Amino acid sequence: MSLVQPPSEAAVKKALSEFKIEADASKVDQIREYIKLLLAWNEKVNLTAIRDPQDILYRHFCESMIAAQVVDMSKSRLADIGTGVGFPGLALKILLPEAQVILVESSVKKATFLAEVVRALGLANVQVLVSRYEELGEEIAPIDFACARALGEFKAFLDWGGSAKVDAKQVVLWLGERDVPEVQQVGGWSWKAAVPVPQSLRRVILVGEKANT
Repeated sequence: MSLVQPPSEAAVKKALSEFKIEADASKVDQIREYIKLLLAWNEKVNLTAIRDPQDILYRHFCESMIAAQVVDMSKSRLADIGTGVGFPGLALKILLPEAQVILVESSVKKATFLAEVVRALGLANVQVLVSRYEELGEEIAPIDFACARALGEFKAFLDWGGSAKVDAKQVVLWLGERDVPEVQQVGGWSWKAAVPVPQSLRRVILVGEKANT
């Protein structure tokens, strides 16, 4: 049993309120259970460098969920590319239960963890794909949103997302402020103004719509 406990119900509610995220008691419980599972798995299998429960709550959950305020994803079909331990995709799924979520992760151990979280939290309409995103196309198309939070090769991702085989209507990127100009130079997308992530120094959320060609 993990000696490190998940944040209390009050702590979760406080964090969410600071980000102006509304969540009922059942969603708060799901967040706490998710963090509990992540802490337990992280002791046996190295899944994430962020190990402090409060950091997991703020950096992973709140920063992922804030995107729902930037763009309406409530009943969408979204793919989280390189999801890692489930962020932003699974965090958004908890917040937006009617969304269909595809989690793309090339690491088998992380994908195994994701499947366990989906099972334990009783989440419906979530698909975990063990794959490099470049190898996917019709398996996930059509998608309303292609999301990526820990990505370096922006052009390759955007070219893939905008391709006929994927045909993502919009992309949502979590990135550093300094990367915004590089991303906005990639053709095929119409970019909205970057939205600063609360309580961060230089992290932003950038949304691009597929440009009409």
